[in-house]
Amino acid sequence: MASILQSAFTYSTSLSFICNCSKRNSFRVRCNVIEPLKYDNGPPCISILNNNLLDSKFHLGNTMIKNDTRLRIFSGTANPALSQEISCYMGLDLGKIKIKRFADGEIYVQLQESVRGCDVFLVQPTCPPANENIMELLVMIDACRRASAKNITAVIPYFGYARADRKTQGRESIAAKLVANLITEAGANRVLACDLHSGQSMGYFDIPVDHVYGQVVAILFVWSL
Repeated sequence: MASILQSAFTYSTSLSFICNCSKRNSFRVRCNVIEPLKYDNGPPCISILNNNLLDSKFHLGNTMIKNDTRLRIFSGTANPALSQEISCYMGLDLGKIKIKRFADGEIYVQLQESVRGCDVFLVQPTCPPANENIMELLVMIDACRRASAKNITAVIPYFGYARADRKTQGRESIAAKLVANLITEAGANRVLACDLHSGQSMGYFDIPVDHVYGQVVAILFVWSL
């Protein structure tokens, strides 16, 4: 009789434990299901409860990257062919921008698409005519800043006035510092320049400067001829 009572007690205790565990597990599952999903880049393109979630993870990543619009590349009128090659290499389309000049020579810039919260790259070398291209770059930067762009990077393959980086005689101007101040005050967050006349020009900017060198590429191109 005692063994029968002990067995019944053990059975009831085990059943109670299983029920409690089941309640806790169902509560956890229920909480996980009804909890709002948090995704930085928007809702997923596939169902979360799909059994093939792991198999579809790669396709979800590709879809998010393909639809990512936080990176924009705009071209000035100085070298649109270079801007097109850069965008093709990046697998992106050039941003739509309207640039025109009035009869008196003033420059008009209007972005044809939204750049709010985007990382914007403006490709505009300040090659001859240097003054025209510099002013166009400044107006482009101002347009992006007023359009609430997150970061504005001025891509300047040829930096005009770079040779005026020091004083060799009295009463001379340091135009490289002046141009750097203009780009900074216009609203640029970063500058990407190529083969500056001297490394000290990077110190004229109050914003980060990425100085890249094209010598390696040029040498490899010459060797391939």
